[in-house]
Parts: sequence; C-alpha cells; structure tokens
Amino acid sequence: MSTDARTKTRPAAGVLFGIALGDAMGAAAEFLPFDEILQQFGPTGPEKPGAQVTDDTQMTLAVAEALIECARPFTPAGLEKSLRKWFVRWNESPDNNRAPGTSCVRSCLSLAEGYDWLDATAINSKGCGANMRVAPVAFLNFDRDGVTARLRSQIAQFQAALTHGHPTALAAADLTAAAIADLLADGDPADLLDRLREYAVAQSNVYHGRWLDRLWDRPGIESPQAYIREGWRQCIAALEWVEDGLSRDRLPADVCLVTGEGWVAEEALACALLCFLTHAHDGVAAIRRASLTSGDSDSIAAITGAFSGAHLGIEAWPVEWMEEIEYADRLSRVAETWDHSA
Repeated sequence: MSTDARTKTRPAAGVLFGIALGDAMGAAAEFLPFDEILQQFGPTGPEKPGAQVTDDTQMTLAVAEALIECARPFTPAGLEKSLRKWFVRWNESPDNNRAPGTSCVRSCLSLAEGYDWLDATAINSKGCGANMRVAPVAFLNFDRDGVTARLRSQIAQFQAALTHGHPTALAAADLTAAAIADLLADGDPADLLDRLREYAVAQSNVYHGRWLDRLWDRPGIESPQAYIREGWRQCIAALEWVEDGLSRDRLPADVCLVTGEGWVAEEALACALLCFLTHAHDGVAAIRRASLTSGDSDSIAAITGAFSGAHLGIEAWPVEWMEEIEYADRLSRVAETWDHSA
C-alpha cells in the first residue's frame, strides 16, 4: 500500500503500528540463514506479518507508557522512576518470552533489585535494544509541554542509557528519534540523510551531563565529550554506509552486506534507513525489504516501520493487518495520546 505524505493522518498510530507490523514480519526471518530466508519467503520477503510481536514492540510500548505517565516538566529523577517501573514490568511479564536482548534483561533485573541505573546499565553494550524502542520520544514534538529538540535528545539518550551504556547506543537512539521527528514534521526523505548528518555533527560534542551524570567516567575516557564523540563518530559512519547503498545501481539481495547485520545500534539504524529510503512511499514494501535480511530482522523491520509510519501515517498499513496484530488496542490507545494533541 502506497500513499503520499501530504495526505497522512494519525502519524503516531502510523509509527506505532509500523513498528509492530515490521517487528512481527521480521520475526519470521530472524535467526535464519539468508539462503533459507530466500527459500522460505522468496526474493521480496515475507508476504505479511504474523499476529505476534517481539520485545521490540513491547519495549516501545513501555517507553510510551513511561512518557505518558511521567509528570511534567520532565526531569531525570522523574523519568527514571517511570522508565524503571515500566521496564521492570515488561521484564517480569509472562509475555516477555520472545528472545529479548540480554542487555535489556540483565539491566532490568538490576533495576528491579533497586540498583542505581548507573550501576544497572550494561556499560559496554551498544545493542540495538536502545534504539528499536525510542520512537515514542519523537512524539514529544507534538506535546504541548514546551518540549524542545534538545530535550528530545536528552530523553532519547537517557532512556537508552538505563540499559545500554555504550556511547553509540545513546547516539543511535538520539539519531533514530531525530529521524522520526523529522519525518513526522513532513521532512522530505530525499534530503533526510543530509539533515541527519548535519544533526549528528552538531551533537558530536554535546554531553547531557544533567541526565547522564557520570556515565562517561570509565578507564581510558578523558572527558564526557570524548565519550559521546565516539558514539556520534560511529553513527556518522553508519550514515555513510546508507549513502553508499543508495548510490549503487543495484543493492545486494541482503542489504546487511552494505550496513552490517543490525545486532548493534548503528547497524540497525543504517539498515532500516536504507530499507526505508529505497521504498519511501510504500510502507509495506519497506518492511518486507527490511525483513529480508540475514541479521536482526525484527529490529531492522521495526525501525523501518517507524520511519514509514512517520512519513506516511496510518494509511501506510493494511487495515486487516492492524486489526490482527498483537496489542492492537493498546497501540491505538497509546497513539491517541499524541495524535489528538498534534
């Protein structure tokens, strides 16, 4: 199903259902060798998503619920309390049986035991679990609480930092949220990479000390700026992989050969951007392409779905798919919080 961004409605719902549908579609291919994916699904990927999502959608909803619940104005202490509550609730749920990432699980176990988040986080992890769940932070641009791009950046990085302490996890979550916010604001996909690169360069030496506290302080790191700069360096390199892919006459059947397999944050972002930008006006084609990957297919497709939904709105997705997807009612309810205030 294709549409034009100028006609989009219910953009928050478009993003959340895009995440869930991409997640469910990609889950069918995750952990399979690429040859087996081709044999099972053919050269265009899975035909449609299954009904069940994975931890990607579950944790996205946890972030969304934490943001909705958190008192305004946002503060590190207030948001940490809300995120801790919803992350622990997710981790202890009987539905948390979808091969969740070890960094998220271990950090949530420590959060449940009352550890300070700085001691609970997986200090060296840059797994994609930090940016596959960040999309609701981009909705704060539609809030009426004076949310600025700087605060969006702080919150995107902070929600990542509770479970993933590597600077690339923070930068990739920030950049993913920035991309979604850009597309929600009707940014042209044709120039998206340029705007993201400009944003990344501008943020390269910005360490949000009030929010991140002493996260940077570890052996071999000379300053907060040196810590965060490394994360942005890796994300800027990932944008170059996307540009390389877009410049090719023909992409390989497995786009992970261009961007990496997506198990880590910058690779998941790059692969999702490449899948989205090659099918910017067709959300279904974009998540099918993202599912046809040898790596972390569900996370790649979930992030791709977020980009497509931000650009195209709820019209991107077949109604019958949205009706059948797990958590459909909760996704709709959460989305209404922002779609009605836009």
